[in-house]
Amino acid sequence: TMSNPMSKTSLQIYRDCIRLVRHIAPGHSAKGIALRTTVRAQFYNARNEKDADTIEKLKANAIRGLSNYMLYESSAKDKSISKAMTKFDDTKIPPTKGKS
Repeated sequence: TMSNPMSKTSLQIYRDCIRLVRHIAPGHSAKGIALRTTVRAQFYNARNEKDADTIEKLKANAIRGLSNYMLYESSAKDKSISKAMTKFDDTKIPPTKGKS
């Protein structure tokens, strides 16, 4: 059975993020170093957080990032998802009024 990802500890999520970075950019490439630095900085900045709601939101953001990457990777293997993503990427989104 698959456990609820939100039941993972912050340390488990951190390790999952670092493993994903190793998968995306193995070795000591500039991309790998930048991704590891970003992951470490995000967790380091939140290390003293005590508010349970904020911690849950931070954990959810990390899990969402992992999930988005998994979806992106699986889309490369599934032609229908890949086609839908390409169609979405090609869609022009009109600029909102009053924003530059």
